[in-house]
Amino acid sequence: MSHTLRLLGGLALLGTLGACAEQAAAPASVRRIYYTDTIGKAAVCTPTQNVSLTAGQQTEATIRMSNEGGWCGIRINQSGPKPYDAGMLVQRQQHGRVLVRAVGDYTQVDYFPDRGFTGTDAFTVRFVPGNPALKVTVTVQPGPGAAATPAAAPAAAATRR
Repeated sequence: MSHTLRLLGGLALLGTLGACAEQAAAPASVRRIYYTDTIGKAAVCTPTQNVSLTAGQQTEATIRMSNEGGWCGIRINQSGPKPYDAGMLVQRQQHGRVLVRAVGDYTQVDYFPDRGFTGTDAFTVRFVPGNPALKVTVTVQPGPGAAATPAAAPAAAATRR
């Protein structure tokens, strides 16, 4: 029984020391670290720049991009600057995927076209707070080299006997 009491006492002491260590290790200020993917960006990516949303209003924007497996996106932010709390897709895209996320002081709206898709797609995202909407029309062109046709093999010369 004394062995059990010593074990429980030791665990209690470790728990107390652990709580003190956690408090001592807490930073005085929190430093935020942000990450965004810049490697997977499409070779051609031309989004509308400096998009400004108005509460309760819909704003239109465009993306012109190539399709070689990458993405293209639009940055928006509230005054402050700060990202929106949430973005909700209210008109779905037909030929790709949309990702809405906070990155640092802005909100990023990325479009990933389906493999091999070329043409026009569109989607609308509504944001919180303020209920502004962003309607995006995307024009997707073939990726580099995709539009080129393979060189024809030279015709075989007729042989005479």
